[in-house]
Amino acid sequence: MRSLYLIKPYLQENRYLIFLGIICLIAVDFLQLFIPRIIKWAVDDLTAYQADTLKLFTYALYIVGIAVMIGMLRYLWRRFLIGTSRRVEEGLRNRLFAHIQTLSASYFDNVQTGDLMAHATNDIQHVRMATGMGMVALTDAIVLGTASIGFMAYINVKLTLFVLIPAPMIALGARFFSKKMHRLYGEVQASFSDITEAVRERFAGIRIIKAYNKQKEAASRLESISKDYIGKNLSLVKITGSFFPMMLLFSNLSLAIVLFLGGRQTITLTITPGDFVAFISYLGLLTWPMMAIGWVTNLIQRGKASLNRIDKIMQTHPDIDDFPAARSINNLKGSVMFDNVSFSYPSDSSESGKKFVLSDINFQLDHGNILGIVGPPGSGKTTLLSLIPRIFDTSQGRILIGGIDIRDIQVRHLRSQIAFVSQEPFLFADTIWKNITFANRKIHDTELTRATEEACVYDTVQSFPDAFETIVGEKGVILSGGQKQRVALARALIHNPAILILDDPISQVDMETGSSIINTIRSKANRSTIIIVSHRLSAVRFADQIIALAKGRIVESGTHDELMANDEYYAKTFRLQEIEEQYAH
Repeated sequence: MRSLYLIKPYLQENRYLIFLGIICLIAVDFLQLFIPRIIKWAVDDLTAYQADTLKLFTYALYIVGIAVMIGMLRYLWRRFLIGTSRRVEEGLRNRLFAHIQTLSASYFDNVQTGDLMAHATNDIQHVRMATGMGMVALTDAIVLGTASIGFMAYINVKLTLFVLIPAPMIALGARFFSKKMHRLYGEVQASFSDITEAVRERFAGIRIIKAYNKQKEAASRLESISKDYIGKNLSLVKITGSFFPMMLLFSNLSLAIVLFLGGRQTITLTITPGDFVAFISYLGLLTWPMMAIGWVTNLIQRGKASLNRIDKIMQTHPDIDDFPAARSINNLKGSVMFDNVSFSYPSDSSESGKKFVLSDINFQLDHGNILGIVGPPGSGKTTLLSLIPRIFDTSQGRILIGGIDIRDIQVRHLRSQIAFVSQEPFLFADTIWKNITFANRKIHDTELTRATEEACVYDTVQSFPDAFETIVGEKGVILSGGQKQRVALARALIHNPAILILDDPISQVDMETGSSIINTIRSKANRSTIIIVSHRLSAVRFADQIIALAKGRIVESGTHDELMANDEYYAKTFRLQEIEEQYAH
């Protein structure tokens, strides 16, 4: 199976533990095989009236001693083999998460969060079970099964051959059912992804559901998805529910053969009563390997289906990655230049051609200057900002910083020197301190205080009982929109980036707070190159350069005074907002 490469490194890393575990497991299997021999001796002595208290006590001590050794060795193999499967689970989950983080933004536009959660939990658990208990069941099926047959043949070859009559039917049944199980396991896992996403989405939007009194509709939709999940599981149960009884039927068929033929041979003294009891005991030991064939088939098919699903993600390559000639540049200074840049989202491409969101964007922003970007909703402002840190790559043209194409700079070096405050700030369900610093303990308290004061959020934080240790809840639920925006701004300001990108940073704050934030941004000029998008044009009037976008094109460019003299979109919108602000006061 090609996808085995995913777990191969972890198996190789723990190969000595696996080896020791298998040795302990084999030792347990062989120790179990001696117990029927001891029972045979005891039964033969009893039927021959040669047993006494000392002999029976000695046989009992043998069994107790073997049981103690089995217990110790069983603990060791569980420690080694099950422990290894847990390490495989940990390594695979870390590898999957690390890979998902490298994928481009466009990937997450087409994949549900619940699906990724199902891969990181349920699928990996099935791989663990196939690696751990699957290895145990397979070893038992081979070692204990082969050895039991050997001991049975030692007692009576002819009887053993009769007992093995059902074996070919077991092999054929396992092959027939395994193909069906693999397909159905894949469908069950896909359905589990759907139900995980449905639950996640409804819990995330619980406030909206309650506000619109749509609890019944939400429950009904989840019930529909749950029925689909149960339906697929029931289809799987029809297969597994037939498979395991079939294995048990063949095992009991073997027992019936032993009772009939072996009983007759005991009566005719072809074998001793002790041999007969021992033979039945070995058949009992053989029952588990026969069942293990079914169980290991179940585990491996489930693990294979899950591993294939994980492999599908691992085979996905990021659209945004380092070019072969990409360099590490730790000091990004110089002008930001858009050279005939056009961009279209992959989903907007069709046979008739690409639908460009941005077209023929040309401008140059000197280092330490401020660029303001304005335009009506849907004009491409946010998309333009996302091209600079390579959240997306340009479809045509190039972007240069200090004369260097950003695709020639290693992505992590490029992004480490850019601070981006998005239009909808995201906060983690953690403390304010960790949200601002990203848990970087190297940041001193004085820097934290400075950044929060500059973002006009320091007094707000201090008003909370736990101050910076306040836990903001999922997506910052305890904070208002303006407070979340200012915390996100403080997160950007604390790092003193070479390039500061702000997407509508004062859209959710009052006029006075907005003015204070704008003054802070202006003070950052000369040290950082600043690009700011705002629907409130008073927030960009001070910029060294302002561009106005409409339908993905630059329709105006210049300083505030130059654009006011043009008397086009910028000037008309600015005057209208001035009137609105006067009425607001």
